[in-house]
Amino acid sequence: MLKDRSKALALFVIMLPVLLVTIDNTILNFSLPRIASALSPSAAQQLWIIDAYSIVLAGLLVTMGGAGDRLGHRKMLFIGCSGFAAVSLIVVFSQQAWHLIAGRAVLGFFGAMILPATLALIRSAFEDREERRIAVAVWATCLTIGSALGPLVGGVLLQYYDWQSVFLVALPFLAPVILFAPFCLPESEKQPAFSIDYWSITLSLVAMVSLMFALKHGATEGIDAWAISTFICGLVFGVLFVRRQLVLKDPLLDLKLFTIPAFSVSIAVNLVSLGLLIGFIYLATQLMQIVLGSSPLVASLNLVPGQVLAIVAGMAVVPVVQRIAPNRVIAFCLVLAGAAFMIFALFDISMLTIAVAFAFLNIGVAAITTVTNDLVLSSVPADSAGSASSVSETAYEAGVVLGTTLIGGAVAWLYRAHFVAPAGIDVSAAMQAEETLPGAYAVSQTLSGEWADSLLESASLAFTQSVQLTSLGVAATVLAVVFIVLKYLKLPSSESAELATEMQD
Repeated sequence: MLKDRSKALALFVIMLPVLLVTIDNTILNFSLPRIASALSPSAAQQLWIIDAYSIVLAGLLVTMGGAGDRLGHRKMLFIGCSGFAAVSLIVVFSQQAWHLIAGRAVLGFFGAMILPATLALIRSAFEDREERRIAVAVWATCLTIGSALGPLVGGVLLQYYDWQSVFLVALPFLAPVILFAPFCLPESEKQPAFSIDYWSITLSLVAMVSLMFALKHGATEGIDAWAISTFICGLVFGVLFVRRQLVLKDPLLDLKLFTIPAFSVSIAVNLVSLGLLIGFIYLATQLMQIVLGSSPLVASLNLVPGQVLAIVAGMAVVPVVQRIAPNRVIAFCLVLAGAAFMIFALFDISMLTIAVAFAFLNIGVAAITTVTNDLVLSSVPADSAGSASSVSETAYEAGVVLGTTLIGGAVAWLYRAHFVAPAGIDVSAAMQAEETLPGAYAVSQTLSGEWADSLLESASLAFTQSVQLTSLGVAATVLAVVFIVLKYLKLPSSESAELATEMQD
């Protein structure tokens, strides 16, 4: 355990923004039906409302991690938390869908300052190996729990308040950080040569945003000229970014980190695991609220057992990985995550099956997060902690985007293919209902009882069938990742012994 109160306070201050930034990844999922009624977003705008935050966050994490290595991570944490709190207040006044999308994008800018700083500050605040292992386990657990808590917090708030309330949750999380961080957190060691390569920043941001835009546009609008051109643009700028990093004396991202198997495979697993979690939550919230007719509060409470088990799994995996090779632990946890989607594919969807599947998924993802982040932090030099953590968190945020874009996009495409509007429904209403399940729900609220029930039943059936088919594909993908982990995540014997020693209580 931590040896004094000052260390406990430091860990508390670091964990609060981690919880908030990850809660913000999923808290809007429960709000989609309300937002659809209030702002009438299109199918593409609904996905952008969810993902604008994560796209900007993912595009800037490497930049902010490198900037923190130069400017100091405590300073970056303070600026990020202050800006996040201010923008959260402004977003409350959104009147149109694009206002909300823009606000979420700006929140992503400040969120990108926060996440790399938190993991890097653990490295500077906890010099003792035993304490640092505990701190990393707590950090990793908070990262997973934050994403899982989003629906619960959103569900409770929406039971009593309107959708704007989900943004005000930032204030109680960030106020203690703004007040206490300057006093209880030591500043991280700065790199001796202060320089910011603005070309690298531009290249990385354009590459990330272009690739994410291409994937999202292709999933919602189809593979057209926009999707192809932005994808090619992302690839070109990505190649230019890599080439520049290879020739710079002081690169924004040290690409040599990716030659370390423990680092590179852990990064890939981080991306996949959080993509599974976010994609599942995106589907489950709509299934519970619209298909099964649960209130936001009841739906959010249905996920609580899985959230509790995630907390237990995130900490309990520490002694397990002392005795079992990390690649086997990660592979087993991925199998649990894949089993969650197999439950969707093979069984009738109910509140019980959703709760059980979410428990399987949360146990797997929470344990994976602890092990992979320990591998990431343990496998790099101390002066690269900010860059390494920013790459790890970029994978998480890319996973958030891919989870909603690929899983959500596949379900949306299959939904449109399966949806059949009841005879007699107005053509414009049928077209709106065909776009998304929340769109069908919004249309049903404007119809009389019999027509409303018929439309919602048709939409719910189409959505359920789409979820089941998509879940089969997701489970197959997870099995492929399990094979990669078992084959390529091989720690040298000396590195395995050091990892086991560092993770002891």
